[in-house]
Amino acid sequence: MTNHNFHALTPGIQAAGTTSVGLIFAERARRDQNRDAIEMGPRRLTYGELNERVNRLANVLLGSGIERKDRVGLLSHNSIEYLEVILAAAKIGAIVCCQNWRLSAAELTHCINLAEPKIIIKQPELNNSLEISNLVPHQTIDLGAEYEALLAKASGQEPNQLIASEDGLIVLYTSGTTGLPKGALISHRAMITRTMVYAAELNVPSIDTFFAWSPLFHMGAADQSIATLLRGGKVFVTDGFELNLILPALEHNKTQWFSLLPGIIGNLIEVVKTAKPKMLGIGLVGGMADLITPDQIGEVSELFQAPYLNTFGSTETGIPPATGGLIPIGVIPENLAKRQSGYCEVRLLDLDDQDVADGEPGEIVVRGPTLFSGYVKNKETNDLDFRDGWFHMGDVMRRNPDGTLDFIDRVKYMIKSGGENIYPAEIEKVIMTDSRISEAAVIKKQDDKWGEVPVAVVARHDDSLSEEDVVELCLQQLARYKRPKKVLFISADQFPRSTTGKIQRHVLEKQLT
Repeated sequence: MTNHNFHALTPGIQAAGTTSVGLIFAERARRDQNRDAIEMGPRRLTYGELNERVNRLANVLLGSGIERKDRVGLLSHNSIEYLEVILAAAKIGAIVCCQNWRLSAAELTHCINLAEPKIIIKQPELNNSLEISNLVPHQTIDLGAEYEALLAKASGQEPNQLIASEDGLIVLYTSGTTGLPKGALISHRAMITRTMVYAAELNVPSIDTFFAWSPLFHMGAADQSIATLLRGGKVFVTDGFELNLILPALEHNKTQWFSLLPGIIGNLIEVVKTAKPKMLGIGLVGGMADLITPDQIGEVSELFQAPYLNTFGSTETGIPPATGGLIPIGVIPENLAKRQSGYCEVRLLDLDDQDVADGEPGEIVVRGPTLFSGYVKNKETNDLDFRDGWFHMGDVMRRNPDGTLDFIDRVKYMIKSGGENIYPAEIEKVIMTDSRISEAAVIKKQDDKWGEVPVAVVARHDDSLSEEDVVELCLQQLARYKRPKKVLFISADQFPRSTTGKIQRHVLEKQLT
């Protein structure tokens, strides 16, 4: 009898089908060693120079006892070294946990303890953010003189390490429903596929320049920076939206996608109107169109003579599930329907996890190769969000007759402010620690600059409590961007409630904003 077992893979076949971000970058550097890879201020590194520094750091980490699947904490502003750390860890199979330096001490301590890093690489300027006494034991390397001295002593040879495609590459943090951040583990497989999507669905040329101005601890900068370096392009790094550096660079560098976020577009429009830079060429502008006013979409696309990119995705999914929807130059959109990516499957489900009909709202669930590998040490959430083999995003959408998707709402009430995700529960928990407060709810309010901002609605039984008191309490325990931009005082019986007694934020929002 003939054996028709076509799926029995030998170890050799399995090995040939796997690769890693580190190995692909090494191959890119071998082929394009004299091409510019990364630039920040006066510093510029070719692929050959960058690869040698990455190899030296990889060997430093190996010499420090860092092994495959060990975690490396990274606490730094945007820098060339930030990407060096990620690529070095990628070559030895370590996982870089990218810390948000904007978090409060308590939040940052939670994130680092969640990762349990063997070593933390940090900017000395951020030492005050690092509550060493509350953290698990670890080694540290300071960026700057110490970092450079270690690299100078280390070998520049390629490390020879076994790495699997499903091994973790980086951990990026996203807000949790209880307030504390969750660590999303992104594998080599996911990042390589995100690179392919970035190239194919946004038509990004291999020698493109990507402007990494948003924080590298966010998907919006991390994904695209790594994708650019794997494909032979140049990453132009700035520490924030520094127009005095970015606008001159746009006059000398072509970029297919110039990413924009809420909070910076208003100022950008005014500066560009005045400066009138002669840009070399921009293919697409924008992102997060749902959080930008239609007038701004039309104006910024006209100024840059580039369509506005109307995407939908998350840290967990990458740019999919909706990648390449375009708003034509100068058009003030009346709707923001999104085009589904060709690199994932999408379903819309009701509360019983059954498919809804076209035109009916349903929670979007996704599966595909760009997906992350789950939340670090969070089995309960993983079991809930990955049920039935699909990732449940927590967002409600509606499918139109032409197959496009309309964003409707969030299953879990969340505030998206200037590119940051804010869950009201974490702010409410802090507010309720004041004994003068009997009830509190945080709702979202539309904002021209930030897209959405948090507003605290408070019932007090002591009139001495002021708006300033509530804001200061939040500033003491939360990141600054999470503080309520306004505090409204009402009586406890004015809170709208469900039949189970829960405050109905959506109703409260309509009543007060």
